[in-house]
Amino acid sequence: MARDTAARVSLRDMTLVFLKLGTVAFGGPAAHIAMMEDEFVTRRRWLTREQFLDRLGAANLIPGPSSTEMAIFIGYEKRGWAGLLIAGCSFILPAAVLVGVIAAAYVRYGALPQVSGVLYAVKPVVIAVVVQAFWNLSRSGVKSRWLGVVGLVAAVLYGIGVHEVLILAIAALLAIAPLLYQYFRRSPALPAIVGPLSLTPVLAAKVVTVPVSLLRLFLAFAKIGAVLFGSGYVLLAFLRADLVNRLHWLTEKQLLDSVAVGQVTPGPVFTTATFIGYIIGGVPGALISTVGIFAPGFVFVALSGFLIPRIRRSHIAGSMLDGIVVGSLALMGVVAWQLGRAAIIDVPTLVIAIVSAVLLLRFRVNSAWLISAAGVFGWLYSR
Repeated sequence: MARDTAARVSLRDMTLVFLKLGTVAFGGPAAHIAMMEDEFVTRRRWLTREQFLDRLGAANLIPGPSSTEMAIFIGYEKRGWAGLLIAGCSFILPAAVLVGVIAAAYVRYGALPQVSGVLYAVKPVVIAVVVQAFWNLSRSGVKSRWLGVVGLVAAVLYGIGVHEVLILAIAALLAIAPLLYQYFRRSPALPAIVGPLSLTPVLAAKVVTVPVSLLRLFLAFAKIGAVLFGSGYVLLAFLRADLVNRLHWLTEKQLLDSVAVGQVTPGPVFTTATFIGYIIGGVPGALISTVGIFAPGFVFVALSGFLIPRIRRSHIAGSMLDGIVVGSLALMGVVAWQLGRAAIIDVPTLVIAIVSAVLLLRFRVNSAWLISAAGVFGWLYSR
């Protein structure tokens, strides 16, 4: 277990590395996870690739932002409860502060800052980072030809619009199909599956009235953080249903602007809550909304972290976790393809993507430097 090496990781180092990642991690959860794989598996060797994949599978099983939960898992793995809090908060903080500043400008001026030039150059680098992580993780995660088939099935299901959670469940069941086949050849009885594979989320208290208070704001975002699986687009659906249609705290335009800020700023997409909280309740609203949407993830990681070694000790449960890992990698691969079609739109972006991929895969250049350089280039190129 990686916890055995906890003494080699100081809380100071953990704080600094997650603050750095939270500052430069553009591109959404797939890109964030790719950067974490590069940072903690390839460079710092805090985790083995197998341990990283196990935590990724667990993060996809529980509600909330998967990349933030990966940060929390890594912190807990290396330094226990202190690491859990420090890693998660350090990863969230830079994005939350930046989004809060943008929200203040938005409230004052009624529009978003123009960042199109920076994003133009950063997006192809993000695609290269995701491709690098997909390649590295797939070599460890796809342990057999059958798991490769499971991954292909998961990719097809995601491509035709099947829900992410259902895809992971199907992948887990397909992964144990060979074991069940072998078992039924020897015995007609169905084996017991030892070790729970997921936690059933507890629904937060419902917000039932329209007037705004900090408590109601906290409960609204805590409920979303406690039940939401999936991408930023799923977050958009939850926010629209609760805050626009039912509570009437936001307009459609404000909601779309909020999600746009969450997508184009570094760090977790869930910092959209910071922007919305500021619009609704100023600085206190921003703070309470941020705490509300991220708090369930800390709780779920704390509760589920100790289950992973037990799952691995069960042959069938461990095989199901392998299926979930492969399903997660399939989702990452499809997302990389979809994002790539939107990010690589002309010759300059194609060149940026190819050069970035070569520097990452061949020369192991740190992704944070590539993203920073691309941002400067994009800003100068657009002037």
